[in-house]
Amino acid sequence: MLNKFHGQPDSYDKKSKYRFGRTLGAGTYGIVREADGPTGKVAVKIILKKNVKGNEQMVYDELEMLQRMKHPHIVKFVDWFESRDKYYIVTQLATGGELFDRICEQGRFTEKDASQTIRQVIEAVDYLHDNNVVHRDLKPENLLYLTTNPKSDLVLADFGIAKMLDSKDEVLTTMAGSFGYAAPEVMLKRGHGKPVDMWSLGVITYTLLCGYSPFRSENLQDLIDECSSGKVVFHERYWKDVSADAKDFIGHLLQPDAEDRSSSKEALKHPWLSGENATDHNLLPEIKAYMAKARLRRGIEIVKLANRIEALKMQEDEEDDVPGQADLPSNPKAAAQSALSGADAGHGSPSRASSSSSTDPPKKSLSKIAKGAIFREVVLAKVREMKQAEDAAKMEQEAQEKAAKGK
Repeated sequence: MLNKFHGQPDSYDKKSKYRFGRTLGAGTYGIVREADGPTGKVAVKIILKKNVKGNEQMVYDELEMLQRMKHPHIVKFVDWFESRDKYYIVTQLATGGELFDRICEQGRFTEKDASQTIRQVIEAVDYLHDNNVVHRDLKPENLLYLTTNPKSDLVLADFGIAKMLDSKDEVLTTMAGSFGYAAPEVMLKRGHGKPVDMWSLGVITYTLLCGYSPFRSENLQDLIDECSSGKVVFHERYWKDVSADAKDFIGHLLQPDAEDRSSSKEALKHPWLSGENATDHNLLPEIKAYMAKARLRRGIEIVKLANRIEALKMQEDEEDDVPGQADLPSNPKAAAQSALSGADAGHGSPSRASSSSSTDPPKKSLSKIAKGAIFREVVLAKVREMKQAEDAAKMEQEAQEKAAKGK
């Protein structure tokens, strides 16, 4: 009754069943938080309605997709509800870590292991394509292990920009995907469909086998030119111990013309995925060197994520759900570091920008204080970046020395 008195939708009653924890990530429209619910730990995507005003259909599309997708290698839908100013999408929580992070924790990772890992991803993509769904944002960060168990399944997550096609011949025209993983037709805005997922899989497979991306241009036009050239280089130093099957598999995926690319069905039939001809060459040194460089990028992402959380927090303070606690963490810095490091900082001590009681009205000076906090974060991040650069250089040198010794 109290919820209805405050103008909350009927489904808002479900919110009381969840106890929110750390922030897992932040995007354009909202954030993802860990929570304890009736079925155990879950991930809750919180979307601010004001951020999708006029585009509410994209939220309903994501909900419909998630509810229809039932596959062992796709993150499972759990529930959804809404408040006066937010949507909440509850999904299975993958606790085993991102693909590359998990690999780095192992003592050995061979080409044969890589082929079986990629097979799991293609099985998920094949299921999506059979159901006329294009994921459009395949990248290592969206490939998660379900549990910490060594035999855990890999699951595909983040369907925020996935699209359900009205027909198998429908062409999409909006920009989608992540820099470095998007297919040429996406970047050229020529219209795209299921083949974009296969291109992304080619980039992921290449990177998994050598520790660097096949396309390394840092601005959009150069990247378009590089991807459109049709040249995939397998440098002898890093690829001499990788099988011809693996290179052939990648070559069939990284075709500039979408019509020439392998479909998910064709890729599943490729001999490399059987693992029979894959080598036992240990890929770990190259992957660790790749992750050392990735940590530099993550230092920058901490700042971006902290800024995004802070901005969303200000929106949250303007029109908070009543009753119920705020859905955003009080300490953006801790939340950002938590999201990128895995530490549990969701309920960290309040920052000076939000140290008042949760029952106090929002202060008009919040934005100035928040801007000051963001500025301090940028300064701190530069210091961290310098330190990480030193650590990364040292780690990369050690990885290269180990690789040299092993050859």
